[in-house]
Amino acid sequence: MQLDPFARALVPAGEFSEQDRASVYRAIETRRDVRDRFLPDPVPDDLVSRLLGAAHAAPSVGFMQPWNFIVIRDSKVRQAAWQAFSRANKEAAEMFEGERRDMYRSLKLEGIRKAPLSICVTCDPDRAGPVVIGRTHNPRTDVYSTVCAVQNLWLAARAEGIGVGWVSIFHDADIRELLGIPERIEIVAWLCVGYVDQLYTAPELAVKGWRQRLPLEELVFSDRWGSQ
Repeated sequence: MQLDPFARALVPAGEFSEQDRASVYRAIETRRDVRDRFLPDPVPDDLVSRLLGAAHAAPSVGFMQPWNFIVIRDSKVRQAAWQAFSRANKEAAEMFEGERRDMYRSLKLEGIRKAPLSICVTCDPDRAGPVVIGRTHNPRTDVYSTVCAVQNLWLAARAEGIGVGWVSIFHDADIRELLGIPERIEIVAWLCVGYVDQLYTAPELAVKGWRQRLPLEELVFSDRWGSQ
């Protein structure tokens, strides 16, 4: 009988205690995209390291770990990023009509300037070479992996009392030039990070009437697409 050479790397896979399980679900259910409610208090370096460690613990296709994290504290850089956002945001507003446009303009999207810290998360498609286990037939799985890192950071931040806001309204070229990001590297997320003392009871866009959460039962199919 051949022994498993990696058996020593295995540990028991029991369920969490009820309290630990509840904490995980609480972080998931109360996580919010924070747009405006940041406090000015600086985020300590050791806490930032914990958040980045949580992000780096994310799963990745072929264990390629394609992410990089640009930590931005310089207020001048954040102001330049806000200007890039502001230009794109005005363009975005014109894509809506009537009351929808007015509602869009009423949303406060000041995270870049108000949060004391930003983190730009990027994806390096060449991190593990030209052929990667699991990416052979779907090249976008490296970006999916990077988004898992973002979610890990977001949930860890919630547990630490830190708010996170994901900014996606900007022209890629503006942020690429501002941060010196090479063309082959994909920009995945600009995250605003900082302490918060209040969070909405539901996602902000739901609270303010932009859109409501869909019923889960309408989104779950049985065996085939569209089969309830």
